[in-house]
Amino acid sequence: MKSAEIREAFLRFFEEKGHTRVASSSLIPANDPTLLFTNAGMNQFKDCFLGLEKRAYTRATTSQKCVRAGGKHNDLENVGYTARHHTFFEMLGNFSFGDYFKRDAITYAWEFLTSPKWLNLPKEKLWVTVYASDDEAYAIWTEEVGVPAERMVRIGDNKGAPYASDNFWAMGDTGPCGPCTEIFFDHGEHIWGGPPGSPEEDGDRYIEIWNNVFMQFNRTADGVLHPLPAPSVDTGMGLERISAVLQHVHSNYEIDLFQNLLQASADAIGCANDGAPSLKVVADHIRSCGFLIADGVTPSNEGRGYVLRRIVRRACRHGNKLGAKGAFFHKIVAALAAEMGEAYPELRQQQAQIERVLKTEEEQFAKTLEQGLKILEQDLASLAGSVIPGDVVFKLYDTYGFPVDLTADIARERELSIDEDGFEREMQAQRERARSASAFGMDYNSLVKVEADTLFGGYDSTFGQGQVLALFKDGAAVEQLAAGEAGVVVLDRTPFYAESGGQVGDCGYLSDAEGARFDVRDTTKAGGAHLHHGVVAEGSLRVGQALEAQVDASVRGATALNHSATHLLHAALRQVLGEHVQQKGSLVDSQRLRFDFSHFEAIKPEQIKALEALVNAQIRNNSAVEIEETDIDTAKAKGAMALFGEKYGDSVRVLSMGDGFSVELCGGIHAKRTGDIGLLKIVSEGGVAAGVRRIEAVTGAGALDYLNGAEEQLKEAAALVKGSRDTLLDKLSGVLERNRQLEKELEQLKAKAASAAGDDLAGAAVEVAGVKVLSARLDGLDGKALLALVDQLKNKLGSAVILLGGEFDGKVVLVAGVTQDLTGKLKAGELMKRAAAAVGGKGGGRPDMAQGGGVDAGKLGEALALVEPFVAAAG
Repeated sequence: MKSAEIREAFLRFFEEKGHTRVASSSLIPANDPTLLFTNAGMNQFKDCFLGLEKRAYTRATTSQKCVRAGGKHNDLENVGYTARHHTFFEMLGNFSFGDYFKRDAITYAWEFLTSPKWLNLPKEKLWVTVYASDDEAYAIWTEEVGVPAERMVRIGDNKGAPYASDNFWAMGDTGPCGPCTEIFFDHGEHIWGGPPGSPEEDGDRYIEIWNNVFMQFNRTADGVLHPLPAPSVDTGMGLERISAVLQHVHSNYEIDLFQNLLQASADAIGCANDGAPSLKVVADHIRSCGFLIADGVTPSNEGRGYVLRRIVRRACRHGNKLGAKGAFFHKIVAALAAEMGEAYPELRQQQAQIERVLKTEEEQFAKTLEQGLKILEQDLASLAGSVIPGDVVFKLYDTYGFPVDLTADIARERELSIDEDGFEREMQAQRERARSASAFGMDYNSLVKVEADTLFGGYDSTFGQGQVLALFKDGAAVEQLAAGEAGVVVLDRTPFYAESGGQVGDCGYLSDAEGARFDVRDTTKAGGAHLHHGVVAEGSLRVGQALEAQVDASVRGATALNHSATHLLHAALRQVLGEHVQQKGSLVDSQRLRFDFSHFEAIKPEQIKALEALVNAQIRNNSAVEIEETDIDTAKAKGAMALFGEKYGDSVRVLSMGDGFSVELCGGIHAKRTGDIGLLKIVSEGGVAAGVRRIEAVTGAGALDYLNGAEEQLKEAAALVKGSRDTLLDKLSGVLERNRQLEKELEQLKAKAASAAGDDLAGAAVEVAGVKVLSARLDGLDGKALLALVDQLKNKLGSAVILLGGEFDGKVVLVAGVTQDLTGKLKAGELMKRAAAAVGGKGGGRPDMAQGGGVDAGKLGEALALVEPFVAAAG
């Protein structure tokens, strides 16, 4: 079976078992700061397992795209050198949210793997592991499924702590957890390795192909396991691994998914397709890079972008090892789109953007290599001994992206070696820093959990009534909140919009007829419940109490205008800049809108004007803002765009403006007509990360305030130059021209003063070891003036070593000069390094002229005194 056929068979099998087929989520986890990338099929269902979200189904099946190349789950260094490690892979999964449990999960897996209708694997080739104390799962396997005891393996706590086991899964140190049961395939006696749990288990003979996770317990901070009221199931089977089994090959790189990619990689590099590890690296990395860029990640120096940059550079390095000349990696994208574009259309839709990003990164890396070589040459020039220190190797690797193996190659050419142990110590220190700064730790029991949902009625009203379902203080449920206490109120219905999709939560107040009042300062969501955060201003609140809810209508209205304008701006950006523009984040409040998007260069002034013109034309058209509720597939068929970081259920709201000008999925609050926005004015544009730009804009009354403020500044500027708005540019031009003339005159005066000083200084030269030596302190002259003076003195003295220095603008400026006849034994650059170090700075230059500076003017005398012993030592 081909990989695509296996994927489809898996999904169809579970659909026949009552599961809902759910599309793969993005590689960027939605609303989950604990994950760098989506690395498992269950990620998109995490809130379902935590009880924070309810869906229309209790059974689901997916083929989830995953990346493991950073953070806790990092397979990067193994890729290309083992048969089954990848940076990108597909995880086939079936899930139960409080529906079926162990018996069904086990029998479903066995049926799919062994039934002649499905994969028809030989049963005698399959081994099974269970958690040591999970007698229930063991009994199902042996007594009901019929797996012989000799192919059953109990795995206990083999990782050094209670419940730390290959067969015990946990979401974190606290929260949902439970035993696993895994299915292994025996590749045969001709391959070395032993069954799971044996001393030879790390061999390649027995390969895990399916993992059933039984979410059976909730672990609290004290380590106690509490049975979950609704146990759930999370399973996973790697598509690449099962494809290798069914296609009768041992390595994942031999399956059909990789054959065309390996050939395309060899063609792009210009090498043989001979199974070299470096070629496997390139073929693997094009998958992760292509999918990450398609999901909106761009290379940068931090976070997800840094991981992507590392993968790209690793691919380039391995391509170079195979003889690649120039940029080659981006040329493989077409083969990736052809191979996987049917299952993942985003690859075809964004092929040009993926190629552009990769080519730019390849070219940048070429420059980085060149820069790294220069840095390495400098370090080698001052190297004492034959070993390049580990911290130098690490600096090149970490700061300049310079591959360690390339440093080692250059070292061998110079008959040097690198301090590998020292480098590894630096790497380990970096890993520790990363771990300590990571956000992966979370106490899942500290989350506010509300069983009931809140009915939101705020799309058409800012007023409503509701009953208190729950109250929270400091994260704990309470029965009452008293005056002055801060807390969270959950109502059965509310007009308050909860923060999502970039729009901030509503503010306002809750009250009753008896005088109780709760000031709502923010509104967020936990599952289906709206959480009203605030303070009891008067009276008290209790569970079950009926309250009136009043949203601050003026703040809500201004926020809605900015939100609708954001959609218009997004559509305009795609028209002006191109279809590659993707939202990377947004923030919409009552003051302004902020929109982050993917783009590879600064927006030109004429493009800013074009954006404003497009959006304001839509505003003037005053078209109705149309909202339709439909299912996700129908919405996508209409061309609706999904917004970054937003999670969508089965029913979605499609927002349309301007007769198809903008069509997006959005659950936010919006204007009734585009004309309500009044005016959009872009107030800033800039870069926030590599390949990501940010626009900030104002609308409505905010836009008018901004323009009025600009008008006032214009008037003040005109008054300063004794002009008017109409004559301001001419007046400023005149002031600038006069300023340039004065600067020129000042330079001429400085040159005359320096020339006069030169005549006086020449006579102060002394002779040291047969060489004329001159050093002097001249405050108030900049580096340019001192350079001119040193040149003049060299001409006057004919043969000399000169060091001049002084204080200028609070800093020490130094210039050293050596006449050409003396540079064979006396070098200005060496003299400058010593003098600059004396004043707490750095310097250097050519043998005949050098510059430097420092911060300690009190040591200037010591620095100038260095010139005589410097000359004497060389004489």
